[in-house]
Amino acid sequence: MTRRITQLLVGLFLYGFGIALMVRGAIGVSPWDVLTQGISLQTGLPFGLVTNLVGLVVLLLWIPIRQKPGIGTILNVLLVGPSAQVGLWVIPEVENLVTRVILFAGGLALVALATGLYIGARFGPGPRDGLMTGIHRKWGWRIWIVRTAIEVTVLVIGWLLGGNVGIGTLAFALLIGPMVGVTMPLLRVPEPASDEPTPREEVTT
Repeated sequence: MTRRITQLLVGLFLYGFGIALMVRGAIGVSPWDVLTQGISLQTGLPFGLVTNLVGLVVLLLWIPIRQKPGIGTILNVLLVGPSAQVGLWVIPEVENLVTRVILFAGGLALVALATGLYIGARFGPGPRDGLMTGIHRKWGWRIWIVRTAIEVTVLVIGWLLGGNVGIGTLAFALLIGPMVGVTMPLLRVPEPASDEPTPREEVTT
């Protein structure tokens, strides 16, 4: 349990910090962060606070699809925004393109690592992933169709609001899946072995 809680908290902090790195890279961000940027620009609210508010709204959308959050889901809503804001405070804006690409690449790698950490802790998915899997479970739509529809929708809305869409957005869409496919199995905390006897043991005892 100690490992799981530590892994969850570290993963959520690194996730927000990775987002901040990609934002400072300024070559495009993930679809959800495009939406967050757009709302932040239009309202004047800090990026981290908007991240929290968007996560809360998405979590409320779990209610009609009867998706149950875990403690990791709640902490995701509460902690990713502040850690992203801390990252934006300590990471300066840069002009050099090479440096910006390095910042984005580092942020992408950190988000992939962080995703493996917090999901691997087995305390529940983030609000955005849970919305996707909940819709899939309730209506049986293919998971890739649900994810594509959701992310294209938030991307378009965020872009219309002024969010940063660029080559980084495309890179995130193409690379995050394979990268998380590596980190999640490596960082998943093993489930405890069951103490219940197998059917063969029950017969012999």
